[in-house]
Amino acid sequence: MTAVFPTVREVIALDPVRVGAPRLVAGEAGLDRPVRWVHSAEVPDIATLLRGGELVLTTGIGLPADDAGVRAFVNDLAEVGVSGLVVELGRRYTASVPRVMAAAAQKAGLPLIELRRPTPFVRITEAVHALIVDAQLAELRATEEIHQRFTELSVEGAEPAEVVHQAAQLAGCPVVLENLARQVLAYDAAGDRAELLLESWEQHSRRVRPQQAGAGRTGYDPDTGWLVTTVGARGQDWGRLMLRWPASGSEGDRPVDDAGVRGDDGAAPDAVPHESAAPPQPPTRLVILLERAASTLALGRLIRRDAEGLERQLHATLLSALLDHSLPVSEVALRAGALGVTLERRRLVGVVVRHREEPFPAGTEAAQTRLRDLADTVSHAVREAKLTALTSTIDDRAVGALLAIRGDEQAALDTFAGVLQRGRAEVLVAAGTGVDSLRDARRSLVEARQVAEAARHDPAGAQVHRLPNLGLAGLLHLLRDEPRLQTFVERQLGALLASDDAHPKDPLLPTLRVFLEAGRNKSIAAGAAHLSRPAFYERLARIERILGVDLDSVQACLSLHVALLARDALRD
Repeated sequence: MTAVFPTVREVIALDPVRVGAPRLVAGEAGLDRPVRWVHSAEVPDIATLLRGGELVLTTGIGLPADDAGVRAFVNDLAEVGVSGLVVELGRRYTASVPRVMAAAAQKAGLPLIELRRPTPFVRITEAVHALIVDAQLAELRATEEIHQRFTELSVEGAEPAEVVHQAAQLAGCPVVLENLARQVLAYDAAGDRAELLLESWEQHSRRVRPQQAGAGRTGYDPDTGWLVTTVGARGQDWGRLMLRWPASGSEGDRPVDDAGVRGDDGAAPDAVPHESAAPPQPPTRLVILLERAASTLALGRLIRRDAEGLERQLHATLLSALLDHSLPVSEVALRAGALGVTLERRRLVGVVVRHREEPFPAGTEAAQTRLRDLADTVSHAVREAKLTALTSTIDDRAVGALLAIRGDEQAALDTFAGVLQRGRAEVLVAAGTGVDSLRDARRSLVEARQVAEAARHDPAGAQVHRLPNLGLAGLLHLLRDEPRLQTFVERQLGALLASDDAHPKDPLLPTLRVFLEAGRNKSIAAGAAHLSRPAFYERLARIERILGVDLDSVQACLSLHVALLARDALRD
């Protein structure tokens, strides 16, 4: 990534250089190269003393007189990686630099600037070095602000949306957080139109291929303009944080400063075909910013993992205290006993109740009213079933209960569900595994919460949903936030999805789905797809080539079918 050094273009615009009436002779392609240092030299073998990134100043008095020597001088500088060559006219060369020098510089893409008036090199050196020091100090101040801002966010336990927003504000560029399935978890368009930023995001994200240096986790894709870093910790990556740079347009399209570097005729002389300029790279400050934001997101996820990612809205009740660990278990038991709810020496079962369908947006007054009514219904059902329990809303869609059961666990659950669902077929009841200790009650509650979410997609319609009763679709929905499942889907179907993205008018994924849902019966599948058998077989052969699998293999087809169902769960 680019350091904080000025470019050749910026150096040419400095007053001490403009005093010399600079004129770009060749190498316009390299004007955006960073200048690490300025070096004056009058010997032909100066390249052996350089490390790359220097702007070389010379009057030419010590350069070879023959064309081959001049050409070798320029090529040596280009090979060592100097940023540019500045030649002052008047001592060795009068009207202009030699044509062979211009041609060699143009071929190598090395900026060659001639100064048509005498210029003290020391003033150029001082100006450039001062610019480098100032830029480095500015970079240090910016980096300090970045670390301070994200440290505060980490301490505050900021949500991912806030971290992404702060990153976009500091960068002045759009920032997107996606999971491994290329789904957007949070974004900030930084003033751009969000619909343009996120349109066909999955397909766009698949085309982003960052170039990473070594074993680094951050890379830049100059073709799409996205700076990307991996998000995760402890060897478990779960997403990518992406920053679009430049925010709009391309800095590579900047025009040359005609007043400063071109001649009166507006063209560089001795122009010959040359290689295109290397695309500009994001500044180091943005790399640090993106990586620091990714670290904050990873840390926040680790902190929230103990709470299973649930956002608690009510912390005043004992049930919320169990879920959030805001009170010691002994104190929860003591307070519950004082309320007449005995939790000790009982079979404790976490239960979550919610509606199968949610007609109102979460957080609206209608949704909150519906949730309050459901909470009242759950409390009434507990009393009517002659059970003891702690009950509370646990999010903006569900009501939780910790049942303290004496006797048959399943019979008590069936009685409770029967009372609750009397005349309310739309109510779903999910239960976790029963436990014998209050310290394990949270595990049962969390399991019930997950089962309730998955059971909404279970067509069986059981009276009480429990983990062993979930079908494959429900199980995959339960695991949809698991990065390893997202990685499995990408490995199994990624090549086919990329092919369909490249050929949107002739997608093959529907063909694979029809084939698998027909139990691998090609004749039935061809009829379901409304295709002739030869045409359907040809499409299956293409799928086999793209995925590198044998569709006659039961194991391969099983993996693909599970991946399709998992993809459906991810997009539900």
